[in-house]
Amino acid sequence: MTKVIQTGKEIISVSTEWMGRTLTLEVNRVGFRTSASVLVRYGETVVLGTAQTGPVNPNLDYFPLSIDYEEKFYASGKISGSRFIKREGRPSDEAILIGRLIDRPIRPLFPKGYRNECQVVASVLSMDPGFRPDAVAMVAASAALMITGTPYDGPIAGLRIGLDDKGAFATFLPREAMNTNKLDLFVAGSKSGIMMVEAGANEVSEDTVADAIAWAHQQIQPVIKLQEELRKAVAPAEQAYELVKPNEDIQTAAANWLADKLTDDLHQPYPERNELLAALKQEYTEHFSAEHSEEEWKELKGEYAEAFSLTMHQDVRKGIVEKGVRPDGRGLKDIRPLSSEVSVLPRTHGSSLFTRGLTQALNIVTLAPLSYAQIVDTMEVTDGERRYMHHYNAPGYTVGEVKRLGSPGRREIGHGYLAERALTAVLPSEEDFPYAIRSVTEIMSQNGSTSMAATCSSCLALMDAGVPLVRPVSGVAMGLMVDGDDYYVLTDLADQEDFAGDMDFKVTGTSEGITALQMDMKVHGLPADVLKKALDQAKEARATILESMLETLPGPRDNLSPYAPRIEKLMINPDKIGAVIGKGGETINKITSETGVMIDIKEDGLITFASNDPAKMEQALTWVRSLTEEPEVGKIYEGTVVSIKDFGAFINILPGIDGMCHISAMSDQRVEKVTDVMKEGDKVRVKLMAIDDRGRLSLSMKPSDVA
Repeated sequence: MTKVIQTGKEIISVSTEWMGRTLTLEVNRVGFRTSASVLVRYGETVVLGTAQTGPVNPNLDYFPLSIDYEEKFYASGKISGSRFIKREGRPSDEAILIGRLIDRPIRPLFPKGYRNECQVVASVLSMDPGFRPDAVAMVAASAALMITGTPYDGPIAGLRIGLDDKGAFATFLPREAMNTNKLDLFVAGSKSGIMMVEAGANEVSEDTVADAIAWAHQQIQPVIKLQEELRKAVAPAEQAYELVKPNEDIQTAAANWLADKLTDDLHQPYPERNELLAALKQEYTEHFSAEHSEEEWKELKGEYAEAFSLTMHQDVRKGIVEKGVRPDGRGLKDIRPLSSEVSVLPRTHGSSLFTRGLTQALNIVTLAPLSYAQIVDTMEVTDGERRYMHHYNAPGYTVGEVKRLGSPGRREIGHGYLAERALTAVLPSEEDFPYAIRSVTEIMSQNGSTSMAATCSSCLALMDAGVPLVRPVSGVAMGLMVDGDDYYVLTDLADQEDFAGDMDFKVTGTSEGITALQMDMKVHGLPADVLKKALDQAKEARATILESMLETLPGPRDNLSPYAPRIEKLMINPDKIGAVIGKGGETINKITSETGVMIDIKEDGLITFASNDPAKMEQALTWVRSLTEEPEVGKIYEGTVVSIKDFGAFINILPGIDGMCHISAMSDQRVEKVTDVMKEGDKVRVKLMAIDDRGRLSLSMKPSDVA
């Protein structure tokens, strides 16, 4: 070990071989003043994980844990592509999603009632281009927490899994390989079970996903063991803390008062149940507020509200575990009432309204030329484009709250991304459907499973817009109640079950297989066989929901909305791109200004034209064809004489392409002088007779050739 002069502490380092590379955790090299810092090396990837803890903030009634993932452009040898800002600024959606990925399995591992402030930052300092750094960042965050002395019941580790050419599970694949992989699965877990699952897939079977999750859990065990070894070597002092627990006297009083009121009469469908609970809570509040002075009630009303909620959660669990009855009277596999409609907004390109119980999602699809694709510039991606975008909005009024409007938070970005992954696998290719697609979900009402409502409504709106999906997609959220060794899987999770339950597991897919997954645990890990049961139960529910959707719209419409731009494609020789653009963009600007047609040119020579005016579209197409047409032997052209010589004349037949008409080929009769037949600037009709091996064009004006 090496001693650090600044601190007098020795650098502690532990290593293990993991998935073909050495994983090293190092403490005391950097971050001298933070509560804990760990430098993690894996291949050429280096991630600094820091954890800073603080005292209880008396103004907060929740656990103030923040976990952030920081992209550093220098880590991949890049300078930000922004023209005016060259330093890292607001985190990209990608960084936010990875931060959320790390947060979700860690948060449940702190005890309920823990209120000390805690901030975790995973900063990528060096990035091996051979694989994505998210799994390494998760290890760095967990390892830092392990040596803070906080009551963190870790460690955890994560792994991103794909399929190799033979269909076997593979890890630490390059980003490019994962983007085209049939399965992109991230699994996080503890020593005892699965904590989090996130996946995008191309119609992968439930069995394959279940096997992959179980395999991943086994592969992360050496990393979990390594973190335990690090904690033992560091031997951090245990942090003194006090858990904020419910007032036992108030909790007992609330439970006793509610005991004879929580009857089967409350098991009513939403919204009737919500109305009954609202009336019961009002009666409860009036009863207990009368037992206290105004000043006492001001201090205690929050604890009484918490006692009411906790008692209701216990009642929800009791009904499911003991009677198999859910709060709204459903059985464990029952789905709330479904309804949907399409073309609800007349001027949009596609729209739908999907309703499941009290959860309702309005979705709008907008089509545009490919030039409207979002430019992606991150630490990992250079000159990337995002052709399909799904945005999710859920204002406060959707849950009956007054809430300030603002930019989307982590939840909104995460829900939108999940719905986006759900449908990406079934979108037509860019070649078959050259459109940028924006799908926006406006949540109208929330009562659980809004991200799955967003998926279903987006699918319907895409079909309404005429997007030729490979197959339609549906989604469902699954819940779980754990009672000792017994597990109760719930189909179509509602809010009250989510709040009282132990799992939120979202599954989307087609009739052929899964397209996206997202699972979060609220308990310390879940056996893989229980996940398999949830997947199979979700498959049945997805089929039922899909059947309801297809009753509304059986498939994509044959025609696009009349308000959507029409797009035509033209493939040209890439060498001709310069002729279309012109000097300083002069030619392309002239075409677009005179026709009003939007034109997008790809480096491979693919040109797309977008317009709602068929005549203008044809004008632009003809113009570009004339600029890029290749000379064809045997074809007759209307040319312009550009130069006259004694032996013949040079004639322009296409933009930038001249051919030579020999004096002998100007007439069926003998021609004495070229100027007897033509002068410069004349329009003449010629036939292309031959192209020699040096690319020279031979033309003829003989009436017998051009007739």
